[in-house]
Amino acid sequence: MEAARDYGDSMAEYRALRETAAVLDLSFRGRLCVLGADRQQFLNGQVTNNVKDLKTGAGCYAALVTAKGRMESDLNIYGLENELLLDFEPGLSAKVQARLEKYVIAEDAQVVDVAPHYGLLSVQGPRADAVLEGTFPVRPQKPFNVVRIEDASPGEVYLANQPRIGTTGYDLFVPLAQLRSAADKLLTVVQANGGRPCGWTALETARIEAGLPRFGVDMDGTNLPPEAGLDDRAVSYSKGCYIGQEVIARIRTYGQVAKSLRGLRLPAGLPALPLRGDKLFFNGKEAGYVTSSVASPALRANIALAYVRREASPIGTELLLETGKANWKVEVAEIPFAAA
Repeated sequence: MEAARDYGDSMAEYRALRETAAVLDLSFRGRLCVLGADRQQFLNGQVTNNVKDLKTGAGCYAALVTAKGRMESDLNIYGLENELLLDFEPGLSAKVQARLEKYVIAEDAQVVDVAPHYGLLSVQGPRADAVLEGTFPVRPQKPFNVVRIEDASPGEVYLANQPRIGTTGYDLFVPLAQLRSAADKLLTVVQANGGRPCGWTALETARIEAGLPRFGVDMDGTNLPPEAGLDDRAVSYSKGCYIGQEVIARIRTYGQVAKSLRGLRLPAGLPALPLRGDKLFFNGKEAGYVTSSVASPALRANIALAYVRREASPIGTELLLETGKANWKVEVAEIPFAAA
């Protein structure tokens, strides 16, 4: 299953995300469930955040890392009544499932792919609450909280508070057989609130503006979670042991990482936006590389996310961007980006 690039007008879709509300079909993302009496204890030993103490209806953001602390995936984790639901970037289901099952030894824990059974719809934007108010009067109030809703149509739904672009948003895990009817119902209410369906282009633009890294683009198997700025959101330094803990704890104890994710403000005159991997230089030495870039409608500026070495990473530092056959002066910026 693939994401729609747009529905005919990516700029109107972007405005809906920013000003009203938009409905997205994110069913292309991966979804696994961890079952069994030992599910929390088991998963707690695998991920960077504290899963052991999650109550039913609560959730968290976490990373799955190797023994050397390198990322294998990031995860949205939700505590359901009899299972833990994992939501993550597309194309990783087999890898994540194999990684988890490798460490199931004596625990009562099973890992099941639920993507064939549940789709994922999302409503994002400042009027997301108004959109869901009539259909789902009971809504989780805090990010990563989730409620189970029984409804004749579309049936059993899990509704999660999940702001994907730093504003207001909800994810709906819907039985696949009812996905189309649920999407149509949401779209009707979204349009009544001045919104519209939204594709990938608009969502990515808003994500980059919010400075939120995406696994597979802004972080991958070469990165440690602290490099991507995930310390506060995805890492617990007080929980018990997990795979890769020693490396990540050592970074916190003995010093900062060598490079960190930063924002870049790019010149208006760029003939083309930089590509992933385009290099950055500081005082004549290589100092980093670009991961994502976009022409931001909200900022009326070209912006990018990039990894920048520590000595070149203070906000306001001027770097040289090497893209194509030209070099351009760029400036390190704080993320999320703010209007100049």
